[in-house]
Amino acid sequence: MATSHLSPAPADPALTQSESHKAAVPAAAPPAEHPDGVTERRPHPDAYGEDKTKILKRLRRIEGQVRGISRMVEEDKYCIDILTQISAIVASTRSVGLLLLEDHIRGCVVNAGPDEREATLEELNRAIERFTRSVGS
Repeated sequence: MATSHLSPAPADPALTQSESHKAAVPAAAPPAEHPDGVTERRPHPDAYGEDKTKILKRLRRIEGQVRGISRMVEEDKYCIDILTQISAIVASTRSVGLLLLEDHIRGCVVNAGPDEREATLEELNRAIERFTRSVGS
């Protein structure tokens, strides 16, 4: 198995900084419309709250895999071994994305108020389209 080239990711201080940045976002901030039609909503930790630890653990593992691939390239490792590791990262990110998508549906879409339901479903459809396009099948 080619994963022997990779080491686990240490805790990333940038993640802590990012989390503290989120706390600084005012709860009453109006949604901002992006050019691709995605609405940026205020943080909604309840949507993935139960899976947050699992998601962060997986993202740290992916981060370690990416650093491992960088080392492999620096050390001129065999191309096929590098491609194998890239495939593992793609599969890992797809798994995290599917978990987040499921949590979003359960936490945000299902609990959307009647006046938000149509906009929430449209946003979900765009997100699914982007996600499936980016991770392939």
